[in-house]
Amino acid sequence: MSFENLKLDPRLLRAVAACHFKEPTDIQLKAIPVALEGRDLMASAQTGTGKTAAFVLPLLQRLLTTAPAQGRGPRVLVLTPTRELAMQVTDNIRQFSRECHVTSGSVVGGVGYGPQIQLLGRPLDFLVATPGRLMDHMESGRVDFSRLEVMVLDEADRMLDMGFLGAVKTIAKALPAKRQTLLFSATLEGQVLTVAQQLLRDPVRISLATNSDQHASIAQQIHEVDDVEHKHALLTHYLKDDALYQAVIFIATKHGADKLAKKLAAQGHASAALHGNMNQNQRKRAVDRMRRGEFRVLVATDVAARGLDIRGLSHVFNFDLPMVAEDYIHRIGRTGRAGATGTAISFVDSEDRYLLKGIERLTGRSLTRQVIPGLEPKRPPGRSDRPSGAKHRPFRRNDTRPAFRAADSHHRKPGQPSHPRRDRGDSAPGNRSPEADGNRVAAPRQEHRDRPHSPHSPHSPKPAQGRRFGGKPRRAGRDRVSA
Repeated sequence: MSFENLKLDPRLLRAVAACHFKEPTDIQLKAIPVALEGRDLMASAQTGTGKTAAFVLPLLQRLLTTAPAQGRGPRVLVLTPTRELAMQVTDNIRQFSRECHVTSGSVVGGVGYGPQIQLLGRPLDFLVATPGRLMDHMESGRVDFSRLEVMVLDEADRMLDMGFLGAVKTIAKALPAKRQTLLFSATLEGQVLTVAQQLLRDPVRISLATNSDQHASIAQQIHEVDDVEHKHALLTHYLKDDALYQAVIFIATKHGADKLAKKLAAQGHASAALHGNMNQNQRKRAVDRMRRGEFRVLVATDVAARGLDIRGLSHVFNFDLPMVAEDYIHRIGRTGRAGATGTAISFVDSEDRYLLKGIERLTGRSLTRQVIPGLEPKRPPGRSDRPSGAKHRPFRRNDTRPAFRAADSHHRKPGQPSHPRRDRGDSAPGNRSPEADGNRVAAPRQEHRDRPHSPHSPHSPKPAQGRRFGGKPRRAGRDRVSA
């Protein structure tokens, strides 16, 4: 079937052809007719299958065939978890509407408020926003949703995972009750289903890929490693391979991304870092230069796990495994996109084996172990040194990463964000900090307040010695009660 069979406007068909889209993907074939009917929709499909076009094209068709209401504000609101994904969606809207008189813009964190205030003060067809910055404008009374017709939740599972559940519900309550809602997610289970039941009305459900059959075009491999030096040696080996055209290397921290990018550049590999401490222009410039082929390697935190679309990306490396198993799926989805093949290579040390088990449980497959002659691990493969039942990574004095390791998704309580302070694509409500993607935050020191104390317990509080309430020292013999 071709796009002509979807009964789209000729202007949209010409824009699709200009983007070199020949045939619609499975998600586009199933989602576009439902969206054109005005039905609510909840859909899941693997990354790189054209989910953005699956909602942008039918909504553009709607805007071209219906008259807008009078007033200001957007007709379509698209919520995304990160700035990168918001910018990608905005670019796709502009590409598909190149022959149409459609206005669009984005409201995201990390950029100035002035242009965004001007954008919100006039009629707008598409508004793409991250929840934190949109909430800021709503609290200041700058957003008018009176003419809104459609809300789209893109990468809904990621938004909930980042702690935006409250913001999404607050935004939805401010929208007209009579609206169309489209929800796209990597998975349709758990908290995503709960939100869908609350925000969608009699939705059509489309589920095209489970975790076990995603990324069939990506060769997934792991290497057992001894330490960080072993990781560097393996990475150097792969970067010498001519089969590696371009690669993204995912690492845990922003400082680590800068350090590794500089080290690779010193070795002669054109490389750049991408993380949340960079402003929007710096991040966009790095991605654009990567797309033009000026960089061979992009060292990134999880800020690039979703929304990064670079054609021809041959390899993805997990220099550090993600703390949440679902993030592994999105990381490796940066390669093998749009029918291409790719390779995903992960480095696993002894204390990351429990994270690997979580990934293998989620994907339903055992990842292939690889050994390169001369770079074999000195430590024989075996069970992790992690204590049984422990939820946090034990501290090692010479570890290259901070001690705190959050529990993976299988240890989370229902409704609990997987990493509330890590990898925020935008400022979350109640915690208006810039994007803290990829940072590992030290856990607060656990005190033994809930333990029963005995007079001889090492955890018992010591009695005050020579001090009274208020902190001032006592004088000898003062305040004594006589017999």
